[in-house]
Amino acid sequence: MADAPEPTTEPAAFTVVAPANPARFVFASPHSGRHYPADMAAAAGLEAPSLRSAEDALVDRLIAPGLERGAALLLGGWGRAYVDLNRDPEDLDPVLIDGLEGRTASPRTAAGYGVLPRLTGDGRPLYDRRLGLEEVRDRLRRVHAPYHAALGELLQAARTGHGEAVLVDWHSMPSRATRGSGGARGPDVVLGDRHGSSCSADLTRRLRKAFEALGWRVALNQPYSGGWTTQIWGRPADGFHAVQIELNRALYLDEATLEPGPGWSRCARGVSRVIDDLLSGPSGFTRT
Repeated sequence: MADAPEPTTEPAAFTVVAPANPARFVFASPHSGRHYPADMAAAAGLEAPSLRSAEDALVDRLIAPGLERGAALLLGGWGRAYVDLNRDPEDLDPVLIDGLEGRTASPRTAAGYGVLPRLTGDGRPLYDRRLGLEEVRDRLRRVHAPYHAALGELLQAARTGHGEAVLVDWHSMPSRATRGSGGARGPDVVLGDRHGSSCSADLTRRLRKAFEALGWRVALNQPYSGGWTTQIWGRPADGFHAVQIELNRALYLDEATLEPGPGWSRCARGVSRVIDDLLSGPSGFTRT
């Protein structure tokens, strides 16, 4: 009699980590996942560094200190190339997906980066096939919708318990995307508050001051003003503040291997200090 096969387990599409005494803060890292389910069936010969090139690698580890200070954590587990959790679920690509003939794509989706991306972060085709519409809807049902339901529950609970909820959506940006003329290094941090509409100015100022105290260069809304999650949850008048933080990967990452780089320890200490400043600061942000 043959031995029974070993049971297989797949990592969760995302993880919620709740603190013992929740504060009004929710920290999300939607793009730090590195697992790619087999049903993705990516292009033959696509190498792992390209497949993973759009990931916000290790950001989940950088923001982990938020938990002990009272922030709930929502951490993506599956890779961004499978489903992008910071995109509108209707942001579908007619070039990639069958059954969408005649549909007009948003500029970002037309460029290859819809909710199911067509291209890797370094510009290579993710597939050597077209995706069926039902396959796409199934991915959204299994990954995107549950993630955003969990995010909504965390934020609603924070507002109920504290009168307001603050979403900090953590990301990273390729160093090449921020370089200036002559290859000069760009900002270390970009804060995206949808040009002042998604959160109190107090929150943006507090974050900017904390990062600049580290000696880091901070830009506001350029080139990233905040994605779909910041857009839908940035409603200060309703008690929901949302801000997106982009960390320059040159601060902490070996961008070739996606492993900690020479600056890892310094960056981790800096992010922990910013988190401490943010969560231990005065309570309450001005509603606009």
